[in-house]
Amino acid sequence: MEGIQHRIVKVNGINMHIAEKGQGPVILFLHGFPELWYSWRHQITALACLGYRAVAPDLRGFGDTDAPPDVTSYTCFHVIGDLVGLIDTVAPNDEKVFVVGHDWGAFMAWFLCLFRPDRVKALVNLSVVFNPFGSNTSESNNNPIEALRAYYGDDYYMCRFQEPGEIEAEFAQIGTETVIKEFLTFRTPGPIILPKGKGFGHPPDAPMALPSWLSEEDVKYFTAKFDKKGFTGGINYYRNINL
Repeated sequence: MEGIQHRIVKVNGINMHIAEKGQGPVILFLHGFPELWYSWRHQITALACLGYRAVAPDLRGFGDTDAPPDVTSYTCFHVIGDLVGLIDTVAPNDEKVFVVGHDWGAFMAWFLCLFRPDRVKALVNLSVVFNPFGSNTSESNNNPIEALRAYYGDDYYMCRFQEPGEIEAEFAQIGTETVIKEFLTFRTPGPIILPKGKGFGHPPDAPMALPSWLSEEDVKYFTAKFDKKGFTGGINYYRNINL
C-alpha cells in the first residue's frame, strides 16, 4: 500500500475517510459489505501507475467514516449525497469521474448514475445488476424484503438483518474475525442462510482455509476496523432496502 494517502473530508454532514493515490482522471471505487476502502488496495496502486487518480472511500457507516445512529440515515439518498459531495471535493468544476462498484457499492453506483449522470463518465459494476425497484406494482418491487422472505425463507441473511440489534448480537457471539472470514470466503452456490443461533451453520471455531487472494494480515485489518466501528452501519443499508 506504499504511496496511498489517507485523509478525512467533510461531505453531506459527515466526516468521510478516503484513500487515494495518483494524478489524472478520477476513478471512484465503492466497496461492499463487510468491506472497506481496503478491498481496492491493489486496484488503487495499479490504476495510479497507469495515470489515474484512484479514490476509495469508506462508505457511510464503515471503517473510519462516520456512522450516524439513525437506521433511516442509510437510504440511497443519504449515500448518494455523500458520494456527490466527495466527487465535488476530488473532481471540482463539474468534472465527470469513472466509477467502479462492488456489492453495495455497485447498488449505490447504479443510483449515482440515475440521480447524477452529469458527474459520471463511465461505470463498471461487480456482483449487482440493476433492479428498477418501484417500476411496477408487483410485490417484489414494492416490498423486496418480503419477496426475498417468500422466496428464500426467514433465515435468508437479508431477512435476518432487518431487526435492529438482533444479528449484531449474534455476530458478537461468533466474533468479528470469524464473521469477516465467513463472508469473504463464502463460496457455496446458493443463498446465504443464517438460522437463528446457529451462525453460519458450523461451529465458530471450525478452521477455515483462506483463498490465495486473502491473507491473515488482510483479515486482521478488516477485523480491527469492524471491532472498532461494529457492523450496524453496514447492516443498516439492508434495513433500508424497501425505502
